[in-house]
Amino acid sequence: MMPTIGVTGAILLVVLGLLLFGPKKLPELGRAVGTTIRELKAGASKMMTEPDETRNKE
Repeated sequence: MMPTIGVTGAILLVVLGLLLFGPKKLPELGRAVGTTIRELKAGASKMMTEPDETRNKE
């Protein structure tokens, strides 16, 4: 069972992000994180669908 972040925790994270990065940098940071996550998912998906060449040689 994984613990989840409640509403209070989410609000604290947003406030902390605003204090650390400022309101102008926060959307840019969010976009960068989103892009990174998408690229990781695409890479993992590509690795799972590609045939394993070493298995095919045997």
